[in-house]
Amino acid sequence: MQILNTVIVTGYAKAPQGTSMYEMYKHAGIVLEVDLTEHKIVNAEFTFITELTQNFFRKLLIGYCLADGIEPLIERIQNYYFAPSQQAIIVALQAAIQRYWDNVNQKIT
Repeated sequence: MQILNTVIVTGYAKAPQGTSMYEMYKHAGIVLEVDLTEHKIVNAEFTFITELTQNFFRKLLIGYCLADGIEPLIERIQNYYFAPSQQAIIVALQAAIQRYWDNVNQKIT
């Protein structure tokens, strides 16, 4: 069995009504692939409708070290993503990162 250095972690939040995200998915979802050694985001997917938004968010998140805390990442989203689903994406991201640390800390202790 191959040992992986990365894990997949997900987070979800209710999408704002009246958006295409709500009409298609009902939720904002984030899937992060995170390097367990460096705690860096190495890949990411989202429940965005457009490929442009998917690619843009990958640029915002890939390479970010979760050990640096979530606030700088939230600031990036607030500074560069102006859409009705901004808060839902932040909540989904917070849920995913919390899930990551909960599981990583369980394995350490």
